[in-house]
Amino acid sequence: MRTGTTRQRASIIHGYGASPEDHWFGWLAEQLNAVGIPTTIPALPNPQDPDPAQWTEAVRADVGTLDENSIVVAHSLGCLTVLRYLCSLPTPWHLGTLVLVSGFVDQLPALPDLNSYIGDGCDVEGLSSHIGQLTIIRSDADPYVPPGHTDRLAGLLATSAEVVPGAGHFLASDGVTSLREALEAIAS
Repeated sequence: MRTGTTRQRASIIHGYGASPEDHWFGWLAEQLNAVGIPTTIPALPNPQDPDPAQWTEAVRADVGTLDENSIVVAHSLGCLTVLRYLCSLPTPWHLGTLVLVSGFVDQLPALPDLNSYIGDGCDVEGLSSHIGQLTIIRSDADPYVPPGHTDRLAGLLATSAEVVPGAGHFLASDGVTSLREALEAIAS
């Protein structure tokens, strides 16, 4: 049973080779915490050699029970992990806000080491009906996740991707240490 006292809470899920301290994750958590949205950034196990079962369990443990006040932001391989977690949930469930940055469900030509993790991706059909607000963000020049991969995911989720020009793969090394588009997707 929902009550009016339930507060929003957010989880930021990093990607391959990353940690909670990387890129724009801390900036976004700081912004959300500042407006009263408690935010966690779990450290997924073995980020250089990710195991799908371990990562999905870490996401489950951090995200907890989803409801209309739940916010999940994911980056890159974290997106696929979150999508797999959502696909595993028994219905009914509802997620208030989902923001996917450089998301994909197809194998990445630039990162063949991830082929076994990615496998056949994830069947996301019907997921969007469980999500209140869905935002997909991509760059126009991502060296790891082809823009067409993110656009295909957006199409499968019955939406379109928001394009941030020149953001690369949204890494600190691309100059991305804040991501206003993700914050605006949550605040809107």
